[in-house]
Amino acid sequence: MTEIRSYRDLRVWQEAMTLVEESYRFSQSLPREELFGLTSQLRRAAVSIPANIAEGYGRDSKGSYVSFLKTAQGSLKELGTHVILCQRLKFSQPEATEPLLARCAVVGKMLLGLIRNLQTTAEV
Repeated sequence: MTEIRSYRDLRVWQEAMTLVEESYRFSQSLPREELFGLTSQLRRAAVSIPANIAEGYGRDSKGSYVSFLKTAQGSLKELGTHVILCQRLKFSQPEATEPLLARCAVVGKMLLGLIRNLQTTAEV
């Protein structure tokens, strides 16, 4: 197991960064008229996930860290909702949305695992 010296060493942060990249690629195919609407919301939610993981890691208490991880979870759910909405509005096909939703599920499980671990272990 690799020693964690920075938030960049966290697998959940790394997966969340990949999710951001995939979200940006996905959103490039959305209609131009959605640039300041759904596209912007989707990207904002995606970027918020690793940003909150990083910010929480830098906090000085376990409780604050967990709070930021929960905010990241909320942003993850928001991202998933935007992706599903894109499919329902026929802006994208299931072939494009399913891999993104699958990555969301992976990041969600990792976040939940980290939160549970922090809540049951000694001070970070």
